[in-house]
Parts: sequence; structure tokens; C-alpha cells
Amino acid sequence: MTPQGPLDEGIATGQCLPNSNQGQEGAISQTDHIDADPAGSIQQAQPIDRRAIPAHAVEKRWIAADGHSIRRIDWLSRPSEQSSSRGSILFLPGRGDHYEKYLESLEEWHRAGWNATAMDWRGQAGSGRLGIDPVTGHVEDFAVWIDDLAHFWGEWKDNNPAPHVLIGHSMGGHLALRAVAERKIVPHALVMSAPMLGFTDSAAPNGLMHLAARTMARLGHPARPAWKWSEKPGEMPASRERLLTHDADRYADEAWWRKARPELVMGPGSWRWVERAYRSMRDLTAPGLLETISIPMLIVATDNDRLVGWKAIQAAARRLPQSELVRFGAEARHEILREVDEVRNRAMSHIDAFLARVAPAQSGRADEEAA
Repeated sequence: MTPQGPLDEGIATGQCLPNSNQGQEGAISQTDHIDADPAGSIQQAQPIDRRAIPAHAVEKRWIAADGHSIRRIDWLSRPSEQSSSRGSILFLPGRGDHYEKYLESLEEWHRAGWNATAMDWRGQAGSGRLGIDPVTGHVEDFAVWIDDLAHFWGEWKDNNPAPHVLIGHSMGGHLALRAVAERKIVPHALVMSAPMLGFTDSAAPNGLMHLAARTMARLGHPARPAWKWSEKPGEMPASRERLLTHDADRYADEAWWRKARPELVMGPGSWRWVERAYRSMRDLTAPGLLETISIPMLIVATDNDRLVGWKAIQAAARRLPQSELVRFGAEARHEILREVDEVRNRAMSHIDAFLARVAPAQSGRADEEAA
């Protein structure tokens, strides 16, 4: 009843499908896709080392309201450059992820003029654990993460130049959208990569799957792992790469970082995580909620995803008044921002073009937030 394999991060047409119906369901329409330069619109002067923290990026800790220590990394412009900064991006990784997997994208955004920040979610990567072992991903309720994000966002936007953009992958995209829907944060724009709005292999409607997950959480310790990870504890299953990316080198980066920093290792989610995921997805897609969100959004997803549900993403895009949906096909797997160059560069070009339209650079530091 759970997704096939770990939900942990992880272009036939490249269509851009904007929602032009201002929130009325069923009116999503296809337009001509954006023909991006195969090299991508963000050109790189020097190669990016995906297995090293750049000298100009700073790793540090943010202390949540309850004292929990959360790891973050920042690419910041110098004070003399603040007035000419492109703006600021906060990136949120997915379930079981760590920000080292996205150093390439973060560095590219920084080179394009953005301040860039990423944070680990409480309970995974370098931000400790919440469960009964050091490998299983556990949380008592997704609201814990929403509260962390809201408090972090409030401090972060006060210390970084506008426009303020939120980008989330998979579970990070889900939590970003939920925080926006609940009016906990108000970014100038939101970008979601393969957002977790439904599971691909659900065998029944979400309501029934939620009931089954709640039962399983009650039958044993709710923090126990909900699916099998590997015959050898701590080792990623051989089939996992086929869920995440076609790029063997980028996939190998993750294993390299896990060896270099063993604290990053994480496997399956707990039964409580599964139950809370279904609850959160049901709440987020409740009738009338998505239609109230007026923030410009770009969703980059693939109908070839074997972890998150394409149909759920497409249905949400129809309901979001200011959404654009870029659809990839068989050439892309779940981790689009870690795909082969042809696919990844195209996705990055779509993101770059979208932000140039909806979150243009501002002269000086803006004090107001997005309406």
C-alpha cells in the first residue's frame, strides 16, 4: 500500500501548460512549449564541483523556537552587491534528501545573481533524527515542518533582498505549497519540482489508503520503517537509481556524500510519516483551498514519475489560479534537477524564464512582501 521504493529523491515534449482560468477547474490548456537553448539559459563560466562545498557558501545552524538545531547553507552577495542582487531563493529538498544533492543548482542560481539558501528538514540529513533509529525517516506531524519553515522564512526574508522565491522538490514542494495555502508564508513566486501531491502506486483512493496507513501505524510502533530499503542496512537498493535519474554520475554523487558525511544516510519513512503524508495531501487538496492561492507558481514534473503521482500534480495545476505546468516525459525521472544535461538544462531554463517574468529584479532592497 506504500510507494514502491523510497520516496527520497528520486523530455519528450517539454510542454508548458499555464493555468489561465483563474482558478476554475478543468481549464488547463496547452501552449507552445518554450524552446530553450540546449545549453540552458544560465551559462556557466567554470565547471561546478558537485562533491565540494564552494568556498563562498557558508554552512551553519539555525535554532528553531523549541531549540532544535537545523542545518542550513547560504550563498550570499557581499554588502556592496546587495543593491544589485537578483533576489533570494530558498530551496527545500525532499524526503530523505540533503542539500548536498542540489549544490549544482544552488551554485547556478548564485552565479545568476541570486542569494541562495537551502535547509535540511528537522529529523533528516544533518538536522538530527526524530525516530527510534538513525536511518528511518520519522515525524509526528507535517505541521512540525510547516512551523519550522514559517519561522525560518520570517528570519530569512528579513536578511535577504527581494524578490523572495521559494523552490521545493518532492516533499519539499508539498510543504512549500501547504505553507503558502495556510498563509504561513507569502513568497513572490513558488517553483515546485515533482511535488508530492499524490503517490504513483496507490492502489486505492487516498481516503482508503490513509485509513490503511493509520491502521498500520496503530498496530505497532509508529516510528518503525514502512517499507523495505535494502538487504544490507545503510546501503541503497540497486533499483533506486531507476526511480530517480538517468544520470549515473549525478546519482553517484549522493552515495559519495553519504560516505563522506555518514550523518546524511536515511532510508524508508516510518508508518507515522506515511499516515501523516496521506493526511497532509488530503488536506492540501480539499475542495476550494488551492483556488484561493494567488501567488505565481511553476510546476516542473514528469508523467514518467514512479514516486509521486502525475495525475495528482496535473489536477492541482488546473486548480491553482496562477500556475504553469511544464510536463516532461520518458526522458525524465523523479529528480528532474539531477537529470542528464539535456533534461536538466531545459528545466533550469524554464525556471529562469518563469522567474524573470513573475519575480523581476528589484532596484534596491524591497521592504514589502508579495501581495
